[in-house]
Amino acid sequence: MNDQNKNLILATALSFLVILVWFVLFPPADAPAVDPNAPAVAVTEGTAPPSVATPGTAAATPEAAPETARIAVDTPRLTGSIALTGGRLDDLSLRDYRQTADDTSAIVRLLRPMGGANAYYAIHGWAPGGSLADADVPGPNTVWSVAEGDTLAPGKPVVLEWANGKGLTFRRTMAVDQDYMFSITQSVTNAGTEAARLAPYGLLARHGLPPDLENFFISHEGTIQMADGRLAETDYSDLQEATVSATEGVPMTSVEVASSGWLGFADKYWMSMLIPQGGQPYTAVQKYFPTRDVWQTETRMAAVSVAPGETVTVESRLFAGAKEWALLREYENAPGFMARLFGAEVNPAIQPVPGFVDAIDWGWFFFLTKPIFAVLHWLNAQIGNMGLAIIALTFLLKALVLPLAYKSYVSMARMKELQPAMEALKERVGDDRQKMQQEMMKLYRDKKVNPAAGCLPILLQIPIFFSLYKVIFVTIELRHAPFFGVFDDLSTPDPTSLFNLFGLLPWGTPEQGTILALVFIGILPILLGITMWLQQKLNPAPADPVQAQVFAWMPWVFMFILGGFASGLVVYWITNNLITFSQQYAIMRSHGHKPDIFGNIRASVKRKPKADPAKAPDKASEKAKLTDKAKKK
Repeated sequence: MNDQNKNLILATALSFLVILVWFVLFPPADAPAVDPNAPAVAVTEGTAPPSVATPGTAAATPEAAPETARIAVDTPRLTGSIALTGGRLDDLSLRDYRQTADDTSAIVRLLRPMGGANAYYAIHGWAPGGSLADADVPGPNTVWSVAEGDTLAPGKPVVLEWANGKGLTFRRTMAVDQDYMFSITQSVTNAGTEAARLAPYGLLARHGLPPDLENFFISHEGTIQMADGRLAETDYSDLQEATVSATEGVPMTSVEVASSGWLGFADKYWMSMLIPQGGQPYTAVQKYFPTRDVWQTETRMAAVSVAPGETVTVESRLFAGAKEWALLREYENAPGFMARLFGAEVNPAIQPVPGFVDAIDWGWFFFLTKPIFAVLHWLNAQIGNMGLAIIALTFLLKALVLPLAYKSYVSMARMKELQPAMEALKERVGDDRQKMQQEMMKLYRDKKVNPAAGCLPILLQIPIFFSLYKVIFVTIELRHAPFFGVFDDLSTPDPTSLFNLFGLLPWGTPEQGTILALVFIGILPILLGITMWLQQKLNPAPADPVQAQVFAWMPWVFMFILGGFASGLVVYWITNNLITFSQQYAIMRSHGHKPDIFGNIRASVKRKPKADPAKAPDKASEKAKLTDKAKKK
């Protein structure tokens, strides 16, 4: 490895290190504390849906639904209830996911009713138009009656009904599949003598910021919408700073959607999405009520006119659940597959959800993160262990770039063969840098060696590293994914620690994010540092003492920096180092050069003798000798 290669590697590594240290020392600022129980103010404008009004003075506990009649929701993957007041879906928990990796911890609660902390719910309804008043259509506090059904379950829809006493009867049919998709069918029948004009809508409201908001740059948390194939992600802070609507008086954005899309709130692992019927135009609205700290997303469909004796029906869907890659692909590409799998009836009218898998935040390197995760998901299905799947994925990635890596390693080996000629060249040209560069380039051309080729594996590894980091950080399939022993969650840092000698001493480990956790790292980061150090010992230390010191410290600095990263990522890096070490060693041996690993290790730990000033060479005389030698030649 020549000085140019070492400089490029050093610059790349230091740049990467600076980025890591920056986000460790200067994380994004925490969001300000707010009152999560405050309801939204009432706003109506034309055919805009009303905002949610105060449900009353009696507040419920954070984990209990307010005192109102309810219909149970009971599916293989969901449990909760629907409030008949407002017809709100406001109580929903995910049976398959728990708060922590402990099997005894509580299951994840997604939707929460008004009156408790962090209220989060969905409402569908009709906005009045024409001569209709707010009281003529069902609102957030309307008490619905149950026309059919007593429990919402797959294959068992429930029907809610309400009449305004002026000839209009509203019905809402709610159905749910085996997973997380709800179907909402709204109808209005006009038994009066005059036509009624009104507009259907769907609404998601969130009181306060999510309690588990990480506010980390690597993962989007906020609103997300797909509008005619265009994906848009909006952070909560950006929505706060949106332009204030002249008609509604709050920060708001709106997009006219021609035919298809979806809109809602996305957390790191969970989401709730309004999905209007495809082929119908609607307006996608996002807004924030600063006085009550309520975030709201709406899908406003076009107003319809219901003639006397006529019934108008509007269909839409609501997704509320986990951002599972395979399930989102099913909804996007093959509607009805899951129903057939469970022996249920398939509705051929159910439409796919375009781009639904993009609700997962794949990031800038989506062209890498998507295929990497697809392969990782397949490997995990075949092997049954996510840690082993990451190791297998590393082998596949290294095999994929092996042709390029082979050429790079061969170039590095040939550069090693040129070292004697390079040393002779330095003695011959002396301090003439321009002459040195010209002779070096001539030597490279004559020997057909590319001096920059040795850095290609490192440059290829950087986007792969960040893509895999993204996959491990944002995909729910890695959440609580076990490896072996104490490594029960590959999406979190190594749970072991030097602080208690990896569990041998009778006390716990430091809390993640503290200085102690940064210093007393686990066994995986230590293995990472060792493998990086061994990889360096395939070659002698650089001749430049400054470079030698930087390279000597680099494995141990990375060991501590990556100690706080997800353990799944550290497993990948360890495996990658071991494979790279084996490849380089084999290629160097095939070119007749046996790496003196133990000799390089001894040289790195051996103390250099102090120079004797009396025996120090006279630089002026040395330079004169080189000049005389050049003149004679």
